[in-house]
Amino acid sequence: MLKQTPFDAIHRELGAKIVEFAGFEMPVQYTGIMEEHLAVRSRVGVFDVSHMGEFEVHGADALAFLQSMTVNDVAKLREGKVQYSAMCYDDGGIVDDLLVYRLADGYMLVVNASNMHKDWEWLSSHVKGNVRLTNVSDATALLAVQGPKSLATITKLTAVDLKPIEYYSFVRGTVAGVPMLISRTGYTGELGFELYFQADPKTARTVWNALFEAGKEFGIAPIGLGARDTLRLEMGFCLYGNDIDKTTHPLEAGLGWITKLNKGEFHGRDVMLRAREQGLKRRLVGFTLPDRLVARHGYEIASGGAVVGQVTSGTFSPSLQRSIGMGYVNAGLASPGAKIGIVIRGKESEGTVVPLPFVQKQQ
Repeated sequence: MLKQTPFDAIHRELGAKIVEFAGFEMPVQYTGIMEEHLAVRSRVGVFDVSHMGEFEVHGADALAFLQSMTVNDVAKLREGKVQYSAMCYDDGGIVDDLLVYRLADGYMLVVNASNMHKDWEWLSSHVKGNVRLTNVSDATALLAVQGPKSLATITKLTAVDLKPIEYYSFVRGTVAGVPMLISRTGYTGELGFELYFQADPKTARTVWNALFEAGKEFGIAPIGLGARDTLRLEMGFCLYGNDIDKTTHPLEAGLGWITKLNKGEFHGRDVMLRAREQGLKRRLVGFTLPDRLVARHGYEIASGGAVVGQVTSGTFSPSLQRSIGMGYVNAGLASPGAKIGIVIRGKESEGTVVPLPFVQKQQ
């Protein structure tokens, strides 16, 4: 049985194309991926991401527990701050990437929908001491309001001054009269907020309708999973199951900036210390193609007649009007400017390694 979010009836009323995703029926697009993508880049769009998982962690040993389970330094978090992090297996492979919220009395973890059950089992099996894990996913609705006009839209609906909220910070307040956690985060690279609140269809419709009324003058639009993927790829953000998984570790995935090897013991640390000392054998890179051919997940990357890697994500960028992608290549080919061959339908198309992100945005 597939699950539905509290916004399911709204998506169907809007004529969204519904697909199965991570055990949910989710809107992949409404008017079209290109149009929705550009609406977020230029105006404001609303994503239903209520399928994501939310776990609360409380207890006297919550900090020590999360320090051992995640790669970033949770001790650096103060109340009202958010941290991007990852969980790893003992061999360094990535269990999932996630957000860690520092609440007044504990923490909230936001995990990928496709990994929710796996993550819960992994965390539960390693609990030690005074730690209480609570899965609040089904009780939590989540909307992402993203784009240059997101601030102006939500400001109409709340007494909270949103301007001082820094990137990767949050406050509690009301929007459209509904109590919620208002987070300055997102997966698009644009100015934006993520709104966590009570999951029921009546409350969901209240918030949705209020947002669309407030954003009408800005050309607000509903956005599906298709544009969510193209937006994140333009920013070089990793997608679990494509760019990162249990066969990759954070250092080779370009996530060394969140991997604090000096903070103390955590799962996978020893493997990553050795990898750093020995030098990385492969790296995740961004690349462009000169034509409209799209590199798909799993396509081979070649150089000098030999296979040197594999494409993990690829699309035609609506913002840049050119083909972009990411993939793992031998470390010697990871420098910007390096030429690589993307094997598409049996033929090599010459690609160029470029710095990430593909699109520069101001948070």
